[in-house]
Amino acid sequence: MRNRIRFPLAAGLLVLILLLAGLAAEAKAGHKPERPSEDLACAAQVARAAVHTAAAGLSGLLKTLPDEAARLSALRAFVDAVRFYSDKTGYFYAYDSRCVNVAHATQKDLVGKNLYDHRDRAGKYVIRELLAAAKQGGGFVEFFWEKPGATGTHKKLGYVEPIPGTDWFIGAGVYME
Repeated sequence: MRNRIRFPLAAGLLVLILLLAGLAAEAKAGHKPERPSEDLACAAQVARAAVHTAAAGLSGLLKTLPDEAARLSALRAFVDAVRFYSDKTGYFYAYDSRCVNVAHATQKDLVGKNLYDHRDRAGKYVIRELLAAAKQGGGFVEFFWEKPGATGTHKKLGYVEPIPGTDWFIGAGVYME
């Protein structure tokens, strides 16, 4: 049973890593951004492509698993394994439709917590807005969040999509400051 789970998960991770590497190489090859906003736009598109690929791939994989515990375990293994951007600040997180964190690559203390009432330093209900974007099929949300390797919260542009066939949505983003 474990091998039936590991092979598709490993194959999915490999495809995602190759996609991210290709996008990053394409973005840097011969293109010197004239403005920081071009770097942000490129990084945002990498996050969007990563989230879309992850949502589609996870949907197919999770359908093959026998129960909710196995699906949750596979989701967490996937989220834990992936980092992107040269500074490794690109990572995945996932929530359910009640705003409970079900997986987070860098903040394990959030897993299992309901963040429905969480506000960022600007007063925005971050997870509520991410959920609303996911319910629309996907979208970007600006908010403040803890940045790996830094102190305090930093402005972030997050992108989320639902994982089809589940009650979960997955996201990633780019720190803007």
